Amino acid sequence: MQKPNAWFGLLLLVLLLGAGGRALWLWLDTPVERVSVRGEWDYASADYLRDQLAPLVRNAHWLSVDLEALRQSALDIGWLREVRISRQWPDALTFELVEQTPVARWNDDQLLNADGAPFTFAPIEPPSGLPDLAGPDNSSQEVWAYYQTLGERFDTLGLGLDQLRLEPRGAWRLQINDGAWVMLGRRQHQARLKRLVASWQRELGEYAEAIRYIDLRYPNGVAVAWHGKSPQADNAP
Repeated sequence: MQKPNAWFGLLLLVLLLGAGGRALWLWLDTPVERVSVRGEWDYASADYLRDQLAPLVRNAHWLSVDLEALRQSALDIGWLREVRISRQWPDALTFELVEQTPVARWNDDQLLNADGAPFTFAPIEPPSGLPDLAGPDNSSQEVWAYYQTLGERFDTLGLGLDQLRLEPRGAWRLQINDGAWVMLGRRQHQARLKRLVASWQRELGEYAEAIRYIDLRYPNGVAVAWHGKSPQADNAP
């Protein structure tokens, strides 16, 4: 007669613990009332980031909110490179944010970070003086890597590389010293660049401001277009 009573007591204890656990969960799982934002930012402001995060935590509850899903949603905010989220008793979430570092403009309406990944910058104004890069979708890492390679090469000539474009059919063109455009084309890039360096050092450098564009898509020379009446140099047929 004692065994059924013992089992009944155990079952009652389990039910009480379950009900107590459920009550405790409901008591702890209160709506998120406060959001703290931590980090150091050069471009985005704390107010801007709070405004962007606010819709993500609307109707969220402190204990049941999925922090990883919330983190992934926060990463959609263009200026955020990394997000860490923690709960703060009794009803707050703390966001530790790492800002993107822009290294170039991309296709007019985006910026690139140091990994060549694009991100949206609006409504924050990007810093001035960034190189202007462009290319087809999913080509940002290729363009950024080639920009770095070309930049090192042009540095030896004392030239700045301001713009780099990868056309849909695979041809490259670039702008140096915020002036002359260089048509590099799709093939034989190394040979063509050597030809450009030789021509620049031999003669073209003296007339840099008068050059409109340099076309390297010739087998054995270059074609030069000038602003107005200027001396012709290294023209190819």
